Amino acid sequence: MRAVIQRVKSASVMINNTETRGINQGLLVLLGIHTEDMSEDIDWLISKITQMRIFSDQDDKMNFSVDDINGEILVISQFTLFASTKKGNRPSYLNSARPEIAIPLYEAFLLKLRSSYKNRVEVGKFGADMQVELTNDGPVTIIIDSKNKE
Repeated sequence: MRAVIQRVKSASVMINNTETRGINQGLLVLLGIHTEDMSEDIDWLISKITQMRIFSDQDDKMNFSVDDINGEILVISQFTLFASTKKGNRPSYLNSARPEIAIPLYEAFLLKLRSSYKNRVEVGKFGADMQVELTNDGPVTIIIDSKNKE
């Protein structure tokens, strides 16, 4: 699994031009699922997302996690995170898990995040047409991958 995590002052998603969901201060998480991902990737990634110290303390040092600041989390599925641009100008998405694999892992990720994280979690809709708006705070944007563990 790969996640692009953005520290935000606010973020929202419009789903199929009809429904809007949003958060205040916290994290916008764009989540991609690889063809080889398994349930073991979920625990590691959730731990990283909720415990990563990227929010400023009173001395303006990044010492607080989203949990420490009682922040909110907005999760958006994003199959394009595993795009390959190696050949030509049209990205290949062969490394992105197909819906029959991705949807159960995405739903398991959300279930685990909601059960383990005490604050508000909002989500987009898997496979839907979505428009995302955010006010990036910093800006702080971090990419993490459950296979590379960097």
